[in-house]
Amino acid sequence: MKNPSARIIVADDHAMFAETLRRFLSANYEVVAVVGDGSALCDAAAKLKPDVVVVDVGMTLPDGLNAGCELKKRFPLIKLVVVTQHREPSMAVEVFRSGASAFLVKSSTATELLTAIRAALKDHIYISPSIGKEVMRALLEPRKRKVGERWLTSRQREVLRLLAEGKSMKMIAETLQISARTVQFHKYAAMKTLQVKTNAEIVRYAITHGIITD
Repeated sequence: MKNPSARIIVADDHAMFAETLRRFLSANYEVVAVVGDGSALCDAAAKLKPDVVVVDVGMTLPDGLNAGCELKKRFPLIKLVVVTQHREPSMAVEVFRSGASAFLVKSSTATELLTAIRAALKDHIYISPSIGKEVMRALLEPRKRKVGERWLTSRQREVLRLLAEGKSMKMIAETLQISARTVQFHKYAAMKTLQVKTNAEIVRYAITHGIITD
């Protein structure tokens, strides 16, 4: 049964996937916009006041995570349902600590997305069962790794170390056996945590705090 009271924005930079989501979700909810980058998402959310945003963290300008964080600050009642190809527990942890209500991998079924949206609307948390145990372990793990006065995940530390050593995004992806987009996600999440804006600042911070040695 359609729920006309729930308004949804779909945010994904893969147009075909976004359109597929729009058509599927329109049978149950009011899809008020489909956008392809973080800036358009923030603009659309400010104008349309959705209840739920279904977002891919891999978007750009800014990325989906930073756009989602900004939305939660401005509109705390908006529910963020993250749908991504990435399965790393550390990414899911970052997503939930940024205020998301659900984390699904893109290999999830369509009905699972509906389940996640319903959970979010009820103020519940939803994690794809295929990675649920790993994510819960990561969420419950004590934050032991401290850099300065701010916290980084182990993957963020690895990415920053390699960046500080002069490695390119492609080289880091090959070294860590992850995609370049995943490297980009961890880089910008770490930069946001550390409040640095340039690669030069990353190098300086890495040397100062022992991530690499001079």
